[in-house]
Amino acid sequence: MEIKEEFLKQAQQLAKGADVLPGGVKELAARLQYAHEKNVPLRVKLGMDPTRPDLHLGHSVVMRKLREFQRLGHKIVLIVGGATAMVGDPSGKSETRPALSKEQVDENAKTYFDQMSKIVDIKNAEIVNNADWLHKLSFTDTLKLASNLTVAQMLTRDDFAKRMAEAKPIAIHEFFYPLMQAYDSVVVDADIELGGTDQRFNVLLGREIQEAYGKENPQMVMLLPLIEGTDGVKKMSKTYPEHCISLTEDAKNMFGKLMSIPDELIIKYYTLLTDTPVDTINELEEKLKQGANPRDIKMDLAYTITKEYCGVDGAEYGKSEFINVVSNKGIPQDIQVIKVQKGAKILDVLEQVKFIQSRGEGKRLIQGGGVKFDGEKIADMSYVFEKDGVLQSGKRNFIKVEVE
Repeated sequence: MEIKEEFLKQAQQLAKGADVLPGGVKELAARLQYAHEKNVPLRVKLGMDPTRPDLHLGHSVVMRKLREFQRLGHKIVLIVGGATAMVGDPSGKSETRPALSKEQVDENAKTYFDQMSKIVDIKNAEIVNNADWLHKLSFTDTLKLASNLTVAQMLTRDDFAKRMAEAKPIAIHEFFYPLMQAYDSVVVDADIELGGTDQRFNVLLGREIQEAYGKENPQMVMLLPLIEGTDGVKKMSKTYPEHCISLTEDAKNMFGKLMSIPDELIIKYYTLLTDTPVDTINELEEKLKQGANPRDIKMDLAYTITKEYCGVDGAEYGKSEFINVVSNKGIPQDIQVIKVQKGAKILDVLEQVKFIQSRGEGKRLIQGGGVKFDGEKIADMSYVFEKDGVLQSGKRNFIKVEVE
């Protein structure tokens, strides 16, 4: 089949930043063209285990790709892992993950779609829960599913191989997670499955299981890179809140956190977190190589991303606050005021105003010189408040303290 230029361009844009298997851009273009000619939209699958109630920019990478497919007229299929979350995905984990209860899954899932609606058209998505079919499998059905994979194949997974080498336990039920995820592809008849690069084994297994259950043209897979947090080292995760940018972040914090990323992440963030055309991103990369000020390009990046989630007014506000607080060493115009009792302890106040998630985080901040009162660094963990002043945590968190 001769592939038309129109579909090659679509495939190139969809493949931006992704690893497309098998066949790459050309095979994806062929599927896009076939779907158009047959007037049957592709079914694009994303499985989500609601292990936490909130989402961050790292999650948005695959969601943005879903939105691109939607804009081209294809059907996105969102699978809530009602069954798989109760097992726990072992991908990238050095130990067995704790299983979630049905109540935890249901509670966390409630907020997912509200947050996802910032990116994808939830109303036109097909939303299903894999508990509806996985919990109904008989023991015979489960054995049939498991017969399609050997223990040797399972142990080729990097995470399992590493745990074996380190003599760390692997629970038998963990072997079933990738099989359950793969069986989801059979049930929803997926043509394409999206996932992070840590999902390679799971999503490619989906192809094998589809073939085993009779699908002639099994799904392609698109693997998206994992985004580092603002420290540029650890994968963005709510485990490290100081380096994580939540989708529900307020404009000032979102803009400020984006401005704090290492220069080396600018192009990666542009590629995976914005709709900026590939040619424009290539031009920006070339400017950086030729000595352009990274701060100026980062300012545009922060504005672009903040505008998407907080609107134009939010982006303008975030930018002005950043310039005032960081560039001009000023104090926010809308600084909040709290009243504390004389003698209140620093860690208690930091927790009270939610500048920290835990006392451990507070101690690390103080040790690193990240907490100031009226511009002076607080070095003593037992510091107590005796007078009014401005408390600062990190570069962006300010609050006026009035002592009673």
